[in-house]
Amino acid sequence: MEGRAVAPAAGTVVNALATGQGSAFAIDLETTATVELTTDGAVVGTIAGAPDADTTLIERCARRALDAVGPRAGVDPAEYGARIRTESDVPIAAGLKSSSAAANATVLATLDALDRDDAVDPLDACRLGVDAARDAGVTVTGAFDDASASMLGGVTVTDNATDDLRQRAVVEWEVLVYTPPERAFSADADADACARVAPMADLAVELALDGRYGEAMTVNGFAYCAALGFDPGPLLEALPAASGVSLSGTGPSVVAVGTSEALDAAAEEWCQRPGTVRRTRTRTEGATTG
Repeated sequence: MEGRAVAPAAGTVVNALATGQGSAFAIDLETTATVELTTDGAVVGTIAGAPDADTTLIERCARRALDAVGPRAGVDPAEYGARIRTESDVPIAAGLKSSSAAANATVLATLDALDRDDAVDPLDACRLGVDAARDAGVTVTGAFDDASASMLGGVTVTDNATDDLRQRAVVEWEVLVYTPPERAFSADADADACARVAPMADLAVELALDGRYGEAMTVNGFAYCAALGFDPGPLLEALPAASGVSLSGTGPSVVAVGTSEALDAAAEEWCQRPGTVRRTRTRTEGATTG
């Protein structure tokens, strides 16, 4: 009774901290979860390459999936536990939705271990992980925007207050990611400062719902750099060639989208800065099992 699943990371179109409305898009960086069911009742997680990392989120995701589907699979959740292992090429606390990818992968891997991959609608599986993330205290908004993009692929626009999907679309962009050396945990973000940019966040959501995702990203990026105290220099360096550029999540990563040629200039500038620059692309398919 072992399951496996893979979920992509995501970049930000609109951060939901200011208004509860958010938008994100899946990118081709992955987190893999393997879940082995046990009969000792314990749920124990490990994160490859990070032996001291907090595993509360993935443990709560596995437990919620067991509780939700176990009885239908002939499993008593009180008797069964799980051993979870995640490995990822998504950097932690970099604004690239590592928590959402890990949550989605863990929930789906647990369902796979139960042989009930299709027992839960993908958005409901996503909500199991979102609820676990709230319980674990790793997110302020619940991050349904990030989680839905990771689960479904493409770009999503969501209401994080009600965990409702407002819009989904398929996008095909080249993506450039700049990650400075520092880290920023979403739960530590200054929510009061973010609330001050609510009018700009509302504008960005309107642009996203109109399909003007690049413009929405750029409005969001400058607003949240100001609110959270990040240098807007990388955003300026990507313009005007990139179709859109934004602070991703609560930082510190910056993501730019556009054609490969359009991103070359930004890559040249960003490579002069300390940190890591990655070239990737959007993902039209979301999380998968097996």
